[in-house]
Amino acid sequence: MAIALILAAGSGERLGAEEPKALVELAGRPLLQWSVDVLREVVGIERIVLALPPGTPTPLTAAGVDGGTITVEGGAVRSESVRLALVAAGGGSGQELVLVHDAARPLLTAALAQATIKALEEDETIDGAIAAVPMTDTVKRVTDGLVSETLDRSQLWAVQTPQVFRRAALERALDVPEEVLAQATDDAWLVQRAGGRVGVVRSSNENLKVTTPLDLRMAEMLLLARTA
Repeated sequence: MAIALILAAGSGERLGAEEPKALVELAGRPLLQWSVDVLREVVGIERIVLALPPGTPTPLTAAGVDGGTITVEGGAVRSESVRLALVAAGGGSGQELVLVHDAARPLLTAALAQATIKALEEDETIDGAIAAVPMTDTVKRVTDGLVSETLDRSQLWAVQTPQVFRRAALERALDVPEEVLAQATDDAWLVQRAGGRVGVVRSSNENLKVTTPLDLRMAEMLLLARTA
């Protein structure tokens, strides 16, 4: 069985929003609601925890989130929100699977979430599995405004969420000083840093992250096309 942690503590500043990003309307629903609804469809997920900006009303009745969803105030940085959400989820065995997803990726599908969970269920030698897509752009390292290196894109993948981990491995990875948590842009880095092995599940470019107004418009077009 698994639990799902949805990270929704972003401010929405880069979107130009006056409210938390999680509550920005997207195709007729609050942005976070798309991820909540999809994860409720995933077989094996027992409970969902939302990490929200401090001061966000709970339960989120305005966002359509019912009382069966656990809510917790997120932290100052991403991985602190993960740690707080995991505590709020309650106890579980070390082998319990924990799915971490960014609410800013509202085009998540149940199939992708299930595939990421399945990767861990079928391979006992790994501690985590992450959704990602191969890089198609040429990628260059730039130093002081000058190209210093062209990287081999055949070995480069753009990482997304969901990311799924065995609970013991994630708890061990998160048990680090605050300055280490602040460096983490995803939880897989922390798990690897703690000696864990992380597999990759191929995703799609449609699983985009909403950061800018352009991203929001693109996400809306894709979601409306799905529901048409």
